[in-house]
Amino acid sequence: MNIQQYLDAVDRIDTYKRYGKVLRIVGLMIESQGPEANIGEVCLIHSSADKKPVKAEVVGFNHEKIILMPYTQVAEIGPGCLVEATGEALSVKIGRGLIGKVVDSLGMALDESKLPKGLANYPTEQSPPNPMTRKKISEPVQVGVKSIDSLLTVGKGQRIGIFAGSGVGKSTLMGMIARNSSADINVIALIGERGREVREFIEHDLGEEGLKKSIVVVATSDQPALMRIKGAYTATAISEYFRDQGFEVNLMMDSVTRVAMAQREVGLATGEPPTTKGYTPSVFAVLPKLLERTGTSKDGSITAFYTVLVDGDDMNEPIADTVRGILDGHFILDRKLAEQGQFPALNVLKSISRVMNKVADKEHQESAQELRRLMAVYEENSELIQIGAYKRGTNQEIDKAIAYHPKIQSFLRQDVNEYRSLDESIKLMKELLKGGV
Repeated sequence: MNIQQYLDAVDRIDTYKRYGKVLRIVGLMIESQGPEANIGEVCLIHSSADKKPVKAEVVGFNHEKIILMPYTQVAEIGPGCLVEATGEALSVKIGRGLIGKVVDSLGMALDESKLPKGLANYPTEQSPPNPMTRKKISEPVQVGVKSIDSLLTVGKGQRIGIFAGSGVGKSTLMGMIARNSSADINVIALIGERGREVREFIEHDLGEEGLKKSIVVVATSDQPALMRIKGAYTATAISEYFRDQGFEVNLMMDSVTRVAMAQREVGLATGEPPTTKGYTPSVFAVLPKLLERTGTSKDGSITAFYTVLVDGDDMNEPIADTVRGILDGHFILDRKLAEQGQFPALNVLKSISRVMNKVADKEHQESAQELRRLMAVYEENSELIQIGAYKRGTNQEIDKAIAYHPKIQSFLRQDVNEYRSLDESIKLMKELLKGGV
């Protein structure tokens, strides 16, 4: 037995605990003199002997002083409180025992119950897979929503943005996808949600069946900015863990906009200059790192759905524009369609799936293109049709679009509890084009 390697390991162990002390707190930021620590390292702030230490993360330095941000509220912290370096970045406990659980950004059960035994420690920050080791996207994944499966088919390992203003049905659509999807496991991140909506989403939108194969990560809007950012990182890390086990994973994040807003808060607090619409440069550096972690790897795949909350329904605001450029497709939810009572309020003509041509057969693609063409013809001439200025028989294409319009509208509607398989959705679309449905 080679005992030397153990002796060398003992020699390398640092037996000292390093402490610093809190100097000042300004807004979100805690400034301390010492200890020795690196960016991203977790520190413990001791307020008194009888209270649990507050976890904080090193986010910057200022004239050899350390800038920390806490994961929780800082009401009991004052000048002179001891700051202890842990020497480690944030990690969470992950394993199959988490399936069916609702956890916070630090991986602790939200109902304050104990986590099951046998979970592994996993760092929340990882590098994206090497592009050369990523498998090509070649298989479709069932979403269970007719309009998506037939006209905007999603591939295993694709990353999709769901763009919408507030109150247009993003959460309801996510609940449908979670219940109806063919993926093995759902990881759902609710970032910056109202506290009221969390239980509502879990019980109403996700339901008991959906929760059985889901892990929900929650960081509500009242929590510090760092907790909202870490919620996104923790959910992504859980997805990566199961992908490495060979599972097909669905990651659903609502919403990536609130992650960007939290990063803006952190950036401004650490002295970054505001640039586009007040967003700091770190926001546009963090987004690609986070979004590129999902997708395919050599072991499995993460099919990711990120909701993007667009201010005033402006699809070209900075975060929406950046996210659309990173992802492999976008679904636009239209307020006008929602007001007309169409659910899901998906604007098919403005939406795109960039991998559909690689995962759908030729007949399916041709049917989808034909249906889109009929929708586009009707949309182009809708004003003339609605005011009665168009005379039937003038143009065969417009006549056909008018004849098919009610059938298409009926096909695009789907009740929240209605389930359709991928094959059923494609079959219904083909029957519609043959004059059925």
